Amino acid sequence: MQHRESLEGASNAGGVAAWVAHRAKPYTPPWITAAATGVAGSLAWVPAHGSTGYAVGLTLGSVALTGATAWAGKSTTPQRRLHSAVTVAAGSAWFTGVALAGWNGLTFGTFWIGGAVLALSWNVRQVMRRNPEAVQTATDADGSLLEKVKLAGAAIRRTEVEPNRLTAEISLPAGELTNDDVTRSLGNIASALDVAPTAVRYLPDPDSARRGSLVVVPRDMLSEVVEWEMPTQVGGSIADPLVIGRYDDGSPLQLWLPGDPAAGRNSTHLLVCGMSGSGKGDGALNVLTEIMSRRDVIVWLSDPKSFQDFGPLRPGLDWAVEGGAATETMVTALQAVIPARTRWLGAHGYRQWTPAAAQQQTDPEHSCQKGRACGCAGMPFLVGWFEEAANTLRFMGEDAFTGTAQEARSAGIALVISLQRPSHDQISTSTRASMPSVLTFGLDPRDEGMALPAPVLDAGARPGAWGNRRPGYCYLVTPGVDEQRHSAPGRTWRFTGNAARVMEQLAEWTRRNGATVDPVTAKAATAAVGNAYTHRRDDDEDGQDSVYESDRGDEYEQPQEPETTGRVDAEDAHLDPQTELPPVPNTLAAITLGNPTGPDLTAEEARAAMDAIVAEFEQDGVMVIGPKDVMKHAERFGRGRQWVSGEFRRLIEDGRLVPTAKAGRYRITPAPALV
Repeated sequence: MQHRESLEGASNAGGVAAWVAHRAKPYTPPWITAAATGVAGSLAWVPAHGSTGYAVGLTLGSVALTGATAWAGKSTTPQRRLHSAVTVAAGSAWFTGVALAGWNGLTFGTFWIGGAVLALSWNVRQVMRRNPEAVQTATDADGSLLEKVKLAGAAIRRTEVEPNRLTAEISLPAGELTNDDVTRSLGNIASALDVAPTAVRYLPDPDSARRGSLVVVPRDMLSEVVEWEMPTQVGGSIADPLVIGRYDDGSPLQLWLPGDPAAGRNSTHLLVCGMSGSGKGDGALNVLTEIMSRRDVIVWLSDPKSFQDFGPLRPGLDWAVEGGAATETMVTALQAVIPARTRWLGAHGYRQWTPAAAQQQTDPEHSCQKGRACGCAGMPFLVGWFEEAANTLRFMGEDAFTGTAQEARSAGIALVISLQRPSHDQISTSTRASMPSVLTFGLDPRDEGMALPAPVLDAGARPGAWGNRRPGYCYLVTPGVDEQRHSAPGRTWRFTGNAARVMEQLAEWTRRNGATVDPVTAKAATAAVGNAYTHRRDDDEDGQDSVYESDRGDEYEQPQEPETTGRVDAEDAHLDPQTELPPVPNTLAAITLGNPTGPDLTAEEARAAMDAIVAEFEQDGVMVIGPKDVMKHAERFGRGRQWVSGEFRRLIEDGRLVPTAKAGRYRITPAPALV
């Protein structure tokens, strides 16, 4: 470029003079400084000549200035420090001499000769600082590095330097190396650069087998623990990003659950995994608190650990159960609401759930009535959260969530499955394939393949390198996030004891201001599991009635008739509620729930007892049962497994029991649904 500039410009005297002035300008500061020193010395001679005090002061000032220059140059190279100190010492000594003795042969000669030599020495330093061979030296260094890591012949085309991040575009020799070779060399590159193994990542170019970007993050910005304070968007929409932490370059760690047609982003389910002590619990709290702070979402949550971590948030959940049969009932209800929600969305012109679906339907474009707005109540987004899902999968079978996960996204439902080990013996490959998003913390290295996709592991992601030694460190793979971020480590906020009070306030806000269940979802859940859903909050601490008004019917599918003094079935309208009940039949009066003390029951009495047992399960909210659950009751009536199996067949024929996907488990059809 300098050679090119020297050939441009006019060739006349003015052009040559301008070129000379332009080229000489960078080298004039040392000469200007020397001239200024001469003028200053001449002015100082007037008050200082013949004065002993001035002589002592100027001498001490020269020594002090030289010492200060040497001290200030400690952070520079030894050559620059020495050069600066010599220049200041010579200049201050000459200034002192001319101020005391004035201009004479000695001061005049040392000024011109010494000043010119010092100024030229700085000019030479300027020239040598711009070394054309330096570019070649750097190139050779890169080549030496790549050769050391067995990538000889590779070339670095372009580099981009950001704060704590270096991105270098690599081109491999054609026919000799591929992107897979770079992936296998990431450990060697980290060793050569002396950085952490997770600090080096390679992002192959999807359109080339020998080009890609090497990303190096030299300093771990995640080492500082940041405590959670509060959700990021209280009152926002679930369609807004959920911010749960930060990446290693300081940018926000965020994900979305609903899809966005405008952005081309699909809705997703989320798998949260990590070994004990890896920070998975804090990560789950980050996600759940973000979800509960949004205005258009409800949460169904199962926690076999008796809400050890989620206790402060429980009042804000629409439905919360512990493990075992209660979770099985929740899964049954979730399976039942999917087709009902899908029908509603389709009837109102939604190809997928959007925030507009959660509002009252006043837009004729989204109406179940042709040509006019229908005014139907909105349908909030639904999150089904299954904490410690390994317990549920062992209880229900490894494919318990497979069908639900495959169908739920189109119904405005997102599943969150949390477990410690995403191994094949914990979760089926079919269910894992239905979970597009994963938030993985430290793992056993053997589980990495089930937690993260192969391209992310090839790019340098290594959750097995952390184990439980770096709590909160994680990788996030999810739609809507640039694929380059999938292999970038992040860290979630830390939850401490101080967060409990804020979580309690969040739960109260959600209960008062958050979304309530829509009529369609409530009716489908009630039809599937009865009291288990309608009485889901009967044990709330405040003792308030838990049955939402929207639980009482579906305004879209079947308009409600106004109620009078209570619920009365049509066939019971003629009955007087004040009339005394008739005496209990002998067949039922003989039924006891303790150890029988009377004679053995007849066949009719035993069948009545079986019906009573099933009704008792229903009343307790246990809507999925098996023969083994009934055996302990049947034995009290002197009946065995064969009789129980026969009664199960009868109840299935009557429609009272419906087989579930798991062999030996049956769903109780709520009694009102049989009428």
